[in-house]
Amino acid sequence: MMFTLTEVASLNDIQPTYRILKPWWDVFMDYLGLVMLMLAIFAMTMQITKDQVACLPCLEDTDEASGTTPHPFTQQTTQAATAAAAATTAPVASSIPLVTKDLPDEVVTEITHQHTSVVAEKYANQPQPTGVRTNLDYQQYIFINQMCYHVALPWYSKYFPYLTLIHTLVLMVSSNFWFKYPKTSSKIEHFVSILGRCFESPWTTKALSETACEDSEENKQRLTGTSSAPKQVSLEGKDEGANASSSTPMLGVKFSADKPITEVPSSMTILDKKDGEQAKALFEKVRKFRAHVEDSDFIYKLYVAQTIVKTVKFILILAYTSTFLAKINFTHKCKPDIKQLTGYRMFFCTHNMAFMLNKLLISYMALILIYGMACLYSLFWVFRRPLKEYSFEKVREESSFSDIPDVKNDFAFLLHMVDQYDQLYSKRFGVFLSEVSENKLREISLNHEWTFEKLRQLVTRNAQDQQELHLFMLSGLPNAVFDLTDLEVLKLELIPEVRFSAKVSQMTSLQELHLCHCPAKVEQTGFAFLRDHLRCLHVKFTDVAEIPTWVYLLRSLRELNLIGNLSSENNKMIGLESMRDLRHLKTLCLKSNLTKMPTNITELSPHLIKLVVHNDGTKLLVLNSLKKMINLIELELYSCELERIPHAIFSLTNLQELDLKSNNIRTIEEIISFQHLKRLTCLKLWHNKIITIPSSIGQVKSLESLHLSHNKLESLPPALFTLPKLRHLDVGHNSISVLPPDVGLLHNLQHLAINSNKLEVLPKPLFRCTKLKVLLLGNNALTVLPETVGQLVQLTQLELKGNCLDRVPVQLGNCRMLRRTGLVVEDHLFDALPVEIKESISQESNAPFTSGL
Repeated sequence: MMFTLTEVASLNDIQPTYRILKPWWDVFMDYLGLVMLMLAIFAMTMQITKDQVACLPCLEDTDEASGTTPHPFTQQTTQAATAAAAATTAPVASSIPLVTKDLPDEVVTEITHQHTSVVAEKYANQPQPTGVRTNLDYQQYIFINQMCYHVALPWYSKYFPYLTLIHTLVLMVSSNFWFKYPKTSSKIEHFVSILGRCFESPWTTKALSETACEDSEENKQRLTGTSSAPKQVSLEGKDEGANASSSTPMLGVKFSADKPITEVPSSMTILDKKDGEQAKALFEKVRKFRAHVEDSDFIYKLYVAQTIVKTVKFILILAYTSTFLAKINFTHKCKPDIKQLTGYRMFFCTHNMAFMLNKLLISYMALILIYGMACLYSLFWVFRRPLKEYSFEKVREESSFSDIPDVKNDFAFLLHMVDQYDQLYSKRFGVFLSEVSENKLREISLNHEWTFEKLRQLVTRNAQDQQELHLFMLSGLPNAVFDLTDLEVLKLELIPEVRFSAKVSQMTSLQELHLCHCPAKVEQTGFAFLRDHLRCLHVKFTDVAEIPTWVYLLRSLRELNLIGNLSSENNKMIGLESMRDLRHLKTLCLKSNLTKMPTNITELSPHLIKLVVHNDGTKLLVLNSLKKMINLIELELYSCELERIPHAIFSLTNLQELDLKSNNIRTIEEIISFQHLKRLTCLKLWHNKIITIPSSIGQVKSLESLHLSHNKLESLPPALFTLPKLRHLDVGHNSISVLPPDVGLLHNLQHLAINSNKLEVLPKPLFRCTKLKVLLLGNNALTVLPETVGQLVQLTQLELKGNCLDRVPVQLGNCRMLRRTGLVVEDHLFDALPVEIKESISQESNAPFTSGL
C-alpha cells in the first residue's frame, strides 16, 4: 500500500491557529522536514522502479600447462578464433572431392592442405569477437542478479530510502508532539482561542486608544504649561493625606488625586452591549485560564523534552550515516553459493543506483546537519533565560495599565513563544490581565445600562419618609447615582467595586449609607464631602479587613453599624482601627461574634450614648471596658450567652435603658444594684431562663418599663407592684397561674401583657388601672371576663383569643376607644354581643385610633 505525499505531510501539519506558537526555528525545521520527506519519497520511488544490479561470471580456474591463470578474455578469444576457423573450413573440405574425384590421392591431399592454410590465414587476419561464452540463459541471469542484489549490496544501499522516511517521520512527530498530546493540546487550544479573541476584541483597541488619548492629553498639558495647577492640587492632596495618616497611623488610605483626570471622548467610551458582554466573558476566561495553567509547567517540560529528542536524533543519524557514505559503490564482487546451479562461483556486478543514492545521501546529511543546528539553537534559546517567568514591564510602561501582573510556569512559556511570532499579541493579551482595564470596561457598560432615568424610577420612600435607593449585585456604582441630588439614603449590596468619585459632593442631601459586602474606595474630594456630611453608616462584611479604612475618619458620623466577623483569623484580637476621629459618634452597633469588648470603643466614651452588641450566640466573657462608657444612655447586649447581669453595667450611672435579650440568665439577684442607676427607666430581660423575680425589684423606683416575657416565671412578687412609675409590664409567655391583686396599685400602668400563661381568674383590682390602653390576656385559661372591664375607658387593644370564655360582657361597649381591629377575640363571641355594641366597635372611625398609635 502506497501513501501520497499529502497524506504523509499531514503528520507535519498543525492547525493554522497554532502557528502563533511556532518560532522561526520550528517553522524552519518544519520546512526542512518536508524537504527530507520529499527526498525520502523520491529515493523510494527510484529504488522501487529502477534499482537493480547486473552481474557477469568471473573464471577462477588456473591454466593446467603453465600453472598460471590466463586472462579470461585472452583464453576465450583464442578458443573462439580456432572454433571459427574450423567452422569455416569444414564446408570447403567437403566440396573438394567433387572437383578432384579423378585425381590421385596425393594431389587431393595437397590441394586440401593448401586450401585450409589459405582460409585459416584469411580468418586469422580478420578481427575476431572477444568475451566469455558462458552458456547461461536469460532466466539464470535474472536469478544471479537477484541473488547478488541481496548478497553483495550493503544493507544501507538497499534500505537508505526507508530509513530516511522513518527518521523524517520521527522528527516531524517530535516537532509537533506538544500540539497533539491530550494533556497539553487542550490547554494550547484554549490559550490560542482566548488569545485570538483578545487580539480581535474591540475592547482591546478602545482600551489602548484611551491610553494613547490620555498620553497625548498629558503631553498637551505639559507643552501648554497647564500642568502646574494639577501639580499644585496633587501636592495639597498629598499634604492632606499625610496629615490624615499622621493622625491615624493605620489609615492606609490611598487617594487618587496625584494624576489629573482627563475626560475621554464619548466616542471612545461607548461600547456596543454585545462587545461589552463578550469582553466581560473574556476577562473571566483569562482569569480562569491563568489559574488553571499557572500551577503547572508540563507544557514547558514537554517542549524541552521534544527538542532534546530531536537533537539526540540528529546526532544519531549524522553519526551512523557518515560511516556508510563510503560503502555505496558502483561495482561489487558477488560470491553466492550457487555454483551447482550456474557452474560459476564468483560474479562481477554493477549497481545502477549507486551514483544516485550517493548524491541523495550527501543531500540528506546536509539537510540533517542544518536541522541539527536549528535544534541546537532551540536548546540554546530554551535554556538561555528562564522561560517559566514572564514580565509585562514593557507593556506597563507603554500603557496606563500599571497593574498587569507577571505570570509564571506554562502561562509564561506560552507568552514567550507568542512573542517569537508577534509581540503585539502579548501586549493586547495583557489588557485582559489588568484589573484596571476590567474596571474600566465594567464602568463603561454599567453607565451605559444604568442611566439617570432608570435610577430615578428605583427611588422609593422608606418608613422615615426619606428618599431611598437600593442597588443590588451590580458590577459597580453607576455615575448617574451622583446626579440624584435629593437622595437621602443609599443602600449598596454585593457590589464588588464601589468607587466614590468627586461627583459624590453633588449629593447634598445624602445622610445615610449602607455598604453590604461592598469594598468601597473614595477619592480625596469625595472623602472630604462624606467626612463632613454623612450621618449614618452601615457596613456589612465577612472579615474585619474589608472595612474601608476611611470609615474611621468620618468625623461627622452620628451612627455606625458594623455587621460581620470582628475577630482576626490568626488570633482573637479585635481588628478595629482607632476610633478617636469619630468625634460626633452617638450610636455604635456591633453585630459580630465577640469574646470581649473591643478596647477601641473606650475612645468613644466622651460622646457615645448608645451601644448595641448582637453576638449571635458567642459568649461574651470580658466586659470591663464598659465601665469607662460612663455617658451611655442605652445598652443592648443580645445573644451574648450571659448567665448573670454583668457587674460592669452598674457603673453606668447615666444608663436609661438596658436590654439583655436572648441570653442565658437564670437569676437576677443583682437587680438590687440597679437602685444606684437613678436614671434607669427601661429594663428588658426577655427571652432568658429567669425562674423568679427577687423582691428587691421594688428598690428600682425609677423603672417605667419592664420586659420579662419568654422566661420561666411561675409567680410575680408583690414588690413588683410597688413601682410607682411603671407604665409598661410584659410578662407574657411564662408559666404564671395567678396575677396578684396588688396589680391594682400600678395606677400609671398603660400596657400589660400577660398572654400565653396559665391564668384562670383575673383579680378585680386589675380594672382599677384605668389608664390601661393595651391589655393582652390571650392564650390563658380564663373562663370569665369580669364586667368591670368596662371601667377601662382608654383601652385601645384587648386580646382575649385562646381562652375558655363563654361570652364577652356587654360592658365592653363602655370602652369607647376600642375598635374591631384592636379586639382580638373569637368570631362567635363577638357575634354574640348586642348589635349596638358591635356597631359601636366596628364603626369606621379608625382615623383617630390610627393616628394615636
